[in-house]
Amino acid sequence: MWFFSEEEKMLQDTVRQYALAELAPKIEHLDHEEKFNDAAFRKLGDLGLLGITVKEEDGGAGLGAVAATIAMEEMGAVDASTTLSYLAHTILCVNQIGANGSPEQKKKYLPKLISGEWIGGMGMSEPGAGSDALGMTTKATRTADGYNLFGGKTWITNGPNGDIFYVYAKTGEGKKNLSTFIVERGMKGFSTGKKFSKMGMRASPTGELVFEDVKLPESARVGEENSSVKMMMRNLDLERVTIAGISLGIARGAIEAATAYAKDRKQFNKPIASFQQIQERIAEASTNYEASRALVYSCAKMWDEGKLVGKQASVMSAQAKLHAAQMATKVALDAIQILGGYGYTREFPVERMMRDAKLIEIGAGTNEIMRVIIARQLLGEAADQ
Repeated sequence: MWFFSEEEKMLQDTVRQYALAELAPKIEHLDHEEKFNDAAFRKLGDLGLLGITVKEEDGGAGLGAVAATIAMEEMGAVDASTTLSYLAHTILCVNQIGANGSPEQKKKYLPKLISGEWIGGMGMSEPGAGSDALGMTTKATRTADGYNLFGGKTWITNGPNGDIFYVYAKTGEGKKNLSTFIVERGMKGFSTGKKFSKMGMRASPTGELVFEDVKLPESARVGEENSSVKMMMRNLDLERVTIAGISLGIARGAIEAATAYAKDRKQFNKPIASFQQIQERIAEASTNYEASRALVYSCAKMWDEGKLVGKQASVMSAQAKLHAAQMATKVALDAIQILGGYGYTREFPVERMMRDAKLIEIGAGTNEIMRVIIARQLLGEAADQ
């Protein structure tokens, strides 16, 4: 983008080289085997990317939403699975501790999360509370020593392999009485349920968190009791902007694969790139990608400048995610069509890209929820009648 700083351009080049060297050679095998690229993920700590939005005084890189989105796009163009795990770690766990944790919590958790020694995740979604996040039933009841945590979370990225989880729970009556707790693997009563076998993002482990009378000290609570709704919503806005970066990466990767194939593949004694229908699909795909890219990075820039706040943040982050997610799925489907039978096989990456792209139409808020958020802002009270 025209407004990228020199530091952001350097970051873009660094992450692109990392993705090509560390992610590209392994993703097809790991996708097939549903295994996590643990070694490559840990190397992100050496690059200083696992605490990308955390302040420098807390051990992070001190960068913002633009930088985080750049990292998502560059990795997502090669391996969306590892990128999704990266997002869950950096945006949903590390960023939240860096933004809302106490000095003691930052000192205890951030060094190992930022170095890559620990992997983080976030617990919000439940079997009966996905789109209705405030309808969660996981509860933390007060005790003389702190809290007892009961309940469970599902669809948790990094659930099967994570060490630290930023968990939301009810601490009072009413939907808005939510608090946040840092839960560590190994705590008595905390276990992880089954690992899900998924259509896409297969190299990003997803599973369940189970809390059976987990005894938490008061020091495990982040912020004041019953004060987490605002923090949760603010982080969801950031998640939607940055996860849109993964959609951008998937679309770019699919366009590159389809373009290269169209130049090489011959039918009727000429490359299929000479056929107008192929040209039309590639032209439309590249145009839609650039339009999404402008929207997503504009949102990220506004976030960094403090201009994306309140209802405007909710609406614009929803618009960015909705447009980018739909665009990436369509671009990947068109890439499959361009490659024909080869596109439908695992010999080429576009079928994986399509499977990965579809997840972002569901995770971090479904397309339908994004439309509700946008419509309510535009239509006001009329939308709820």
